[in-house]
Amino acid sequence: MNRAILSGGERPSALATEFARSALAGLPVPEAFTPGEARRLVTLLGLSGASVARHYQEEDLSRKARPREAFASLHVGPGEIPFLEYFARLVDRTGTGHCGRDSYASLVRWNVPTTEVRLGDQVVAVMPGAFDDARIRTYTADPGEVSFFELLKKSEALELAANDILEPISAGTVDILSAEAEQRARSAALLLTALYRLNRDFVRLPPGQGGLSTEHFMDVFRQFAVHWETGDLPPSGAQDPEFLRRDFLLGIAFPDYDLHVKQVFPALLEDERRILAEHMERPSLTTVLLTSLGLDDVTLETMPGDQMLATLHRHSILGAWCLLLAANAKVGAVHLMLAEKYLFKPQRGRDDAGVGDRLLVSNRKGTTGMDEPLLVRLARARQHHPLRRVGHLYAGDVTRLASAVPRPAGTSNPPATVRFVTHHA
Repeated sequence: MNRAILSGGERPSALATEFARSALAGLPVPEAFTPGEARRLVTLLGLSGASVARHYQEEDLSRKARPREAFASLHVGPGEIPFLEYFARLVDRTGTGHCGRDSYASLVRWNVPTTEVRLGDQVVAVMPGAFDDARIRTYTADPGEVSFFELLKKSEALELAANDILEPISAGTVDILSAEAEQRARSAALLLTALYRLNRDFVRLPPGQGGLSTEHFMDVFRQFAVHWETGDLPPSGAQDPEFLRRDFLLGIAFPDYDLHVKQVFPALLEDERRILAEHMERPSLTTVLLTSLGLDDVTLETMPGDQMLATLHRHSILGAWCLLLAANAKVGAVHLMLAEKYLFKPQRGRDDAGVGDRLLVSNRKGTTGMDEPLLVRLARARQHHPLRRVGHLYAGDVTRLASAVPRPAGTSNPPATVRFVTHHA
């Protein structure tokens, strides 16, 4: 139906009519579902609801100011419960604190199959999906949409693995100067390097060969990120909680970063908000490490190169942390690269050519309101870490840095892999 409407083969109202008749009319009350069933249905109704809202608003752009109207004709079940009321009761059944519209959590984490991360032969993270099949549900079944959802889920799973490995150090159960902490830092660096490569390789994929075309991303995919209620938060990669948790774990040189993150709290799940709030109250692991070694930003900034290398060799944990922060900076850079390729650069081209912007969902900023200058500042803040001068000594070459950093005997660099696995929700 979405494809037919977008191609002009069906009227914009056709989807709402069919959705009400074939899907909503036969549904039982939300309280009849188990939490797992409710998560699956939230995913499906979220995709469908966003589609109905898009076509309704796009047909008459003045309706953007009255987003609730898109659902006025939709009633669910024999009791004819209004759609938005039904959806709100359904998300309550999930027991997750999900918001009253589609979200990053339902669109990506619940939608995409269960994902497993390994370091060598060891499973270090499992991120469950809500469904027991291998399908990825999308708006139009475009292969680029499927690949993009896969990228987001696998990226978050790698982030989860790295964060969980570092978490015991942050919680204080593992001494940051211990051999175990050093091995954890090295493992997290390997996972973030795999994350960087996954995203870098996606950027290089051509459309039709697993890649996503900029035109489809801007003109089709993003246009489903409309408001359901005035002022709500449509789904966005900026709501990836593991990306945000890593910033707090490692530290980010960005003023009032906690206030920036709190702006997306309404779109997060309850546990995600709780975990992030806890980390806002803790010092970053980088700060804890430098304090433990009697170092600070000023000392590192003014330390001669030979003295810095000597310090690096004297404290092997410092070298491991350099690798970790360097890998994190590369992840921030490739995240910006994705936004530049699929959004900001092509929109600048359209502006220069006089084409202008989409009137439904703007391509001049992210769906949560982040524009290009802000994303650039965030990427630079991740690069502006206290140990950056160590990397500068090796001209930014992480491979040379890795070979120079002393590694304790018995440690290894097992490959990091991420894949979908069979899961029964």
